[in-house]
Amino acid sequence: MISPSEIKTKAGRKYLSFLQSMLEEKPFTELVIRGDKNYTKSSLSEFEKEILLLISQSKEKKGFGYTLDFQKVKTKYLGTQDLPITIYFETETDLLKYLGKEKEAELFKVNCEKIIFNFPELRNWVIQNPSRIIQNQNEWESILKVCIFFKQNPKPNLYVRELPISVHTKFVERNQAFIKDILDELIPESANTQERQFEKRFNLKFSEPLVRFKILEKEISRNLFSGLDDIAIPVSQFEKLNLPVNKVIIVENKTTLYTTLTLPRMNKTIAIFGSGYSVSNLKNVNWFKNLELLYWGDIDVHGFEILSQFRGYFPHTQSRLMDKQTFDRFFENDLGTVSNITRKLNLTHSEQELYTILKLNNWRLEQEKIPFDYVNKSFENE
Repeated sequence: MISPSEIKTKAGRKYLSFLQSMLEEKPFTELVIRGDKNYTKSSLSEFEKEILLLISQSKEKKGFGYTLDFQKVKTKYLGTQDLPITIYFETETDLLKYLGKEKEAELFKVNCEKIIFNFPELRNWVIQNPSRIIQNQNEWESILKVCIFFKQNPKPNLYVRELPISVHTKFVERNQAFIKDILDELIPESANTQERQFEKRFNLKFSEPLVRFKILEKEISRNLFSGLDDIAIPVSQFEKLNLPVNKVIIVENKTTLYTTLTLPRMNKTIAIFGSGYSVSNLKNVNWFKNLELLYWGDIDVHGFEILSQFRGYFPHTQSRLMDKQTFDRFFENDLGTVSNITRKLNLTHSEQELYTILKLNNWRLEQEKIPFDYVNKSFENE
């Protein structure tokens, strides 16, 4: 026989559908809960206990909740007994009070009215997302302020905390995921839907990653940067540079960036701190396309995977100091980090062979463990 707790669970599963019907202004109809009409237990005392518990939690006893319709049924072991054949909620008050959702449903209704009043175009979205309305039930006043602002200013070109909206300064940042989904509905023509980052998607300023680079020719440093040779600028500014260089060396690790200063004279060359997988920040540097690009990373699976990634942006990229000769000479039995990548990489035949060896054995040779004189010698003829 079904228990009161099982009735509550089944009724709870119908709660969101009830809210949707309420928004669609459909009249409430009896909400039926399916129970087990067969009773196979042989203990009369247990039967009576279960029946009394079921009745004790019903509308008949509590004044609200589920109603029971009984019918005489012949059971296998207990003979003919009165069993509940129908369990249902007669009114929405019965349902909501039984679930303890009266206040929540009322606030839900008020919030939905506010949303639809301000943005009639969100009516269908509201009906389809009752759980999300409830999840943010205490935030809708602020959420609507944000939405109204973006509707009126779809391209604000401000930082998030500069937005002239009377909400907590961190409110938008803390609720980005939810606000994003609503703005996608409200201003699809202004949203950069190919961008995942909130600021980029909705035309806001953002703290850009910096590109750190070293100028390896003193004349360029002196003539263009007042002698500065270690520089970091936002990636958007780096993309617009017009430097008199014909070669770029991308190094994986920060320590190795300093090593580049010890290289033999490198005319018209700069070295860039790639910072591992952050080489993705360089993918739109179009002036790289006509330059000689050299990538120098750790000799481990991730070093080659980053090389492959960068070569995906710039296919003409060549690797340096990432060969088997260097590895065999300086390897110190260090272990790397396991990689689960199975896709084909953008590697040459010899690079792929070394990558396979490294992956099978989880070996690693860090850039920093290659002596300066060996590094310098490898770049002497560049």
